[in-house]
Amino acid sequence: MNNKISGVLAAVPTPFTDANDLDTGPFLEHCEWVIDRGCDGLNVLGTTGEANSQTGKARAQVMRAAAQSSLSRNAMMVGTGTPSLGDTIELTTLAARLGYDAALILPPYYYKQLTEDGLFDFFSAVLRSVRGDDIGIYLYNFPQMTGITFTTEFVERLLKAYPRQLQGMKDSSGDMAYTNNMAAIFAGRFDVFPGSEAPLPDAAEFGYAGCISASVNATVERAAKVWRQRDQVSDAEIAELRDLRSEIASAPMVAAVKSLVSMRTGRAEWRRVLPPLVELSGANLRTIEAVARRLELPYTPTDSE
Repeated sequence: MNNKISGVLAAVPTPFTDANDLDTGPFLEHCEWVIDRGCDGLNVLGTTGEANSQTGKARAQVMRAAAQSSLSRNAMMVGTGTPSLGDTIELTTLAARLGYDAALILPPYYYKQLTEDGLFDFFSAVLRSVRGDDIGIYLYNFPQMTGITFTTEFVERLLKAYPRQLQGMKDSSGDMAYTNNMAAIFAGRFDVFPGSEAPLPDAAEFGYAGCISASVNATVERAAKVWRQRDQVSDAEIAELRDLRSEIASAPMVAAVKSLVSMRTGRAEWRRVLPPLVELSGANLRTIEAVARRLELPYTPTDSE
């Protein structure tokens, strides 16, 4: 099994052409940019990457573009979860064949009131499909989107059955009591990544493995410094990082991140999102432009300024 992933991971966005295909050049440029500025790895095709708005064929194209590029070989994690067991297995086995270090898997989120047995059967089938492969499996806990929260009992059951393969969780619930409890109960056996860089100063106290965050696409240098030098950074630096995260998260996150990348690169096409998402406008766009100024990113003022 590959070494376990740790540190600051950017949940990278996916740029699209006007035909809604992957725009490969800008995608790889941005991946290199965040790695060069301190990211320990990338999460491709997560929520920020609009994975669940893309077809399986399109997702496979993004996976290949990242895996077969000359990207710095930092830790590479890819989202492979879908409501379909067959599609999830197909994407996860492709990730293994392409050499990804890890697959991040949402629970099957269409049917509600799932039993723990049903959820266990789903993940067991996925884990068995890559049993002989060198890829770690991480659960993606995002109850606001899926309606499902992984319980400690479920994680324990799955971990006992697949201790070598099941390596951790990204928790995007925003419930730090839940995050901290998971980290404490499974310390040393199962790594927990908050879905935000804001808790990084508390990583040593609570045992986080790092973070996997959308806003790190813009805050990467500050987040990396807090992760690596958290015993030395000032209270003002910590407060700034948390405030930046809060400002970015106050707007629709995917569109906000893509707007920030657009402002950094000067490429208006980065603002494109797949329906049903919409581009930022109005007060939300003005908020993100203010964030760009604080981060000293180039930006194009709107007509409202």
